[in-house]
Amino acid sequence: MEFILYEQKGEYAIITVSREKALNALNSAVLEELDRTLDQVDLNTVRCLIVTGAGQKSFVAGADIGEMSGLTKSEGEAFGRKGNDVFRRLEQFPVPVIAAVNGFALGGGCELSMSCDIRICSDNAVFGQPEVGLGITPGFGGTQRLARLVGAGMAKQMIYTARNIKADEAYRIGLVNAVYPQEELLPAAEKMAAGIAKNAPIAVRNCKKAINEGLDVDMDEALILEEKLFGDCFETEDQKYGMAFFLDKNKEKVKEPFQNK
Repeated sequence: MEFILYEQKGEYAIITVSREKALNALNSAVLEELDRTLDQVDLNTVRCLIVTGAGQKSFVAGADIGEMSGLTKSEGEAFGRKGNDVFRRLEQFPVPVIAAVNGFALGGGCELSMSCDIRICSDNAVFGQPEVGLGITPGFGGTQRLARLVGAGMAKQMIYTARNIKADEAYRIGLVNAVYPQEELLPAAEKMAAGIAKNAPIAVRNCKKAINEGLDVDMDEALILEEKLFGDCFETEDQKYGMAFFLDKNKEKVKEPFQNK
């Protein structure tokens, strides 16, 4: 991989977009490498992913404008599809994904962060969808995910004005869950990932599936989905062990890790 770094650290792993000279901007090669990296994740051992950007200035500054500037209509649509396919795959990835946003998250970078389950950021983070200032619309899910995360009114304001927002405003409108000093961001993401990894992995995966898929259907259908995924947890070793430990008043055994079974 030229532009993507992948490191597994126990039961979680870190994906780093590493194109620092271009502020980690997304071109076709970066998107293809990100897609191939997801192929390499060992879902038998990895229970949470962290996505971040190399360096201190930028998470992902956006899609590569140099690559986009000469595209035809059909090529532009194909480029949007490429980004959407990778980000949708990340959004639907079986295990939770945390975006650790360090610096600029503009355009495709904001869209990448929104395809993750949880967003935390450094105090120097800047978010925005500046595409209309370039004569285009957001193309990697920005018009859809931003409205779902912060509400249609705020999303329209951000997109129509092409105005960037800083970390404190991103937190205020609910785009990010927490803001940290830059040196504390990745340790905080790793601590969260490790905490997620300690919980029953089948249950965590089913929770992600229930939330994501439930948001796309009406409440009655969503509750049926939840019932099915709730039921699927029973008769697993994790469910049997977790409940037996809870009911053991003496707690004679030291709690062992969940086994993903």
